[in-house]
This record gives sequence, C-alpha cells and structure tokens, in this order.
Amino acid sequence: MVTVRQDVHSAGIPVLCQSCEARHRGVCGALDPDQLVELAKSSSKHNVEPGVELIGDAETVDSYSNVLSGVIKLTKSLSDGRQQIVGLQFAPDFLGRPFKVESAINAEAATAVSVCSFPKAAIERMMKESPELEHRLLKQALNELDEARDWMVTLGRKSASEKVASFLLMIAKNIDPTLDAAAQSTRFDLPLTRADIADFLGLTIETVSRQLTRLRSDGVIRVENNREVTVDSLARLQRRSGV
Repeated sequence: MVTVRQDVHSAGIPVLCQSCEARHRGVCGALDPDQLVELAKSSSKHNVEPGVELIGDAETVDSYSNVLSGVIKLTKSLSDGRQQIVGLQFAPDFLGRPFKVESAINAEAATAVSVCSFPKAAIERMMKESPELEHRLLKQALNELDEARDWMVTLGRKSASEKVASFLLMIAKNIDPTLDAAAQSTRFDLPLTRADIADFLGLTIETVSRQLTRLRSDGVIRVENNREVTVDSLARLQRRSGV
C-alpha cells in the first residue's frame, strides 16, 4: 500500500509543507508555522496505488489525511454486500470524519493517490486550539453538504445525457480548481471506470457508453485511449449538463 514514508519536520515551516497543496488551500492553511511543525512531527506521506482501500467501513478511526493528489472514491455498503459510490474526493480535501469512533464509509483510491496522514488525537487537539482550523473543517463539511444536495438533483431529476455531462463537468472543475467561467477548454483523465461511473450516476454501463459516444459525436468532448477526455468548450458542456 505505502511506497513512500517520510519525516516532514524541520526548522520553521516543514519543507514538504511549503509547497503542499493542502498547506495553501486545504485545512493546514489554518495552522501557524509552530503548529505545522508540531503536526509534521507525527505526519507521514503515503503513495497509494489504484484499488487500495484507505478506510474500511466500521473500521476504527485513528488517523486523518489530506489528499495531496489523485482521486478517492467513497462508498457505502449494504448488508448483502452491494455498494454505492456516494462521493469523490480530490486534492486538497480532508479525508476522515472528526470525532467519529468508527468510519461509516469505505474510502478507496480510484487513481494513484498521495496523502499526508496524521494521528486523530493530534488534529482534534489542534482543533480545540485553533478556531481557524475548526472553521476550515466546518467549511469543507458544509461544502460537501451543498455538493451532496446538488448531486441529489442530478440523480433524481436529470436525464441520462445530463447526468453524464454533469459528471464530466464535476471532474473537470475538481481536477483543475483554477478553472473559472472564462475558461474555454480543459483536459483530464477519467478517474473512474465505466462501471464505476454507471454506479455513481445510477445508470447502466451501456447507457454511460452511449451518452459518452453521443457527446463525442456532437463535438462536446474528445476521448483518447478510452480515458483521456478533452473538453474544447466548458460552456457547451455546462449547457449539456442542464445547468
């Protein structure tokens, strides 16, 4: 599972923290240099291959992580073994549920993933000491709630074509957070298989494939090597998503 493990503490702001995505845009951006050094003393960086489980359902929570790169899929399981993808996480998302004794989800690397992990006790202690850290975690939780509500609309009311376009738009915006309304085009690799996309959207694999083919035929996207997607007009893709 782990291919890299590093000590990340040093004088001043830890070296790895200086260029870390989570340091600037994620929850660690709320910490001052002394707090970063203290947290870094018990932190470690992990590179995880696709398909590896990071958190298991009903598993005791003893650490949290910042997503540094890659995509993580979150799933919920039923008693008979069926699973449903309920969310995706991207850099610099915070992986874990503070103050929870056991995990209520499975978290699995959908792509090659890099995370920085730290003990649960350390981050929860710092939350008490740093209102700004607590605020950032609350803000992420509220953003995830807003996204979940938007996704309920997608799953409950949008057509199959709109669902697939909405999925591609969501991936594009999260893979490249610098994209804005003025952006014209972008390119990314699909982080999920056709089967996972179908599961996430509540569609069949055949329907997902047909809708991707339709978007490609209409010139909304270009697909190479079955996973590399180019969007020449984000505005056009957004219109196809029903927004």
